Amino acid sequence: MTSKILSLFLFFPLFSIAQNQETRTINYGGEIREYIIYVPSIYSSSNPTPLMFSFHGGGGDGQGMIGFNDMRPLADTANFIAIYPSGADGAWMHKVPTPYNDIYFVEAIIDALISDFNVDSERIYACGYSEGGIFTYELACRLSSRIAAVASVSGSMITDTYRSDPDPDGYGFPVCSPSHPTAIMFIPGTVDMNPNSMYNGLSPYYMSASEISTYWSSQNNANMSPIVNPVPDVNASDGSTVERSVWEDGDNCVRVEELKVIGGDHEWPGSFGNMDISATNEIWNFVSKFDINGLIGCNSTNTTNSYEIVDFQNRNVLEITDILGRKTNELKNVPLLYHYDDGTVEQKIILE
Repeated sequence: MTSKILSLFLFFPLFSIAQNQETRTINYGGEIREYIIYVPSIYSSSNPTPLMFSFHGGGGDGQGMIGFNDMRPLADTANFIAIYPSGADGAWMHKVPTPYNDIYFVEAIIDALISDFNVDSERIYACGYSEGGIFTYELACRLSSRIAAVASVSGSMITDTYRSDPDPDGYGFPVCSPSHPTAIMFIPGTVDMNPNSMYNGLSPYYMSASEISTYWSSQNNANMSPIVNPVPDVNASDGSTVERSVWEDGDNCVRVEELKVIGGDHEWPGSFGNMDISATNEIWNFVSKFDINGLIGCNSTNTTNSYEIVDFQNRNVLEITDILGRKTNELKNVPLLYHYDDGTVEQKIILE
């Protein structure tokens, strides 16, 4: 009988973490602030290594963010340093006149890591959930000289009016002014009723999903008409489906991508809520294609700007595990996880 393969990109925190993880402190703004770093065992000081920041939601902390956006296994294969900072009092978006303007806290972490590691300063990425997702847009807007690409999950972007208004009506920040074309991914839920992440926005404070895509597509000089494709509904019991929209052909080959979770709430797909995609994997697969100059290899004569999710032709299986994380050989009729050298994790069921 002919074997059939069912594949699904998923991510599970299956790996034991030991000496490579460290909680660090930094004196910023007269306070001792914390951030967690995970350095993969394959890190070498002879090779420039990307940084991947993950920002928790309001009231959370770095350790809690690891709980559902665990990028450590990806770091082990794709070779990047994962950073999980903690916000002051669990927040990132502090209004003036508070002393917190945490884009500079992030910059201080970057500078500290550059002094200790061989950091690829052109490949510094950020993602976040809820308020942390809102904050990633601020990094793209106001720390653009250091940040290559960002992704936001269940977090909207604040309007320039709200951003620049002084307290008590706004934040008193400068308007959004990125210094380079910036690749943007966002993963919103259509039934999310959190005020700072509603799909249709909350005027005049938070942008709608449509306004976000329009803003960044225009900013990047990308096509204003997206390529839209449904994502396979591999989990019919999660109550939602996903639609992928891509605004491509921007300056320096950058693109904007939305993974709209139709029927999705305030969630992190792959960990809770929608299970058709893994937000963790989708984010790394997206941002890792770019550096601060745009799409890596954009100016190569062999490069086109056609959309792709994963380069299936140039990856190798590192190991196969079962869903409990135990190494195994390839088996039939059993769900197994294939771990590749590009940092992706694929679930396959080989039917016989």
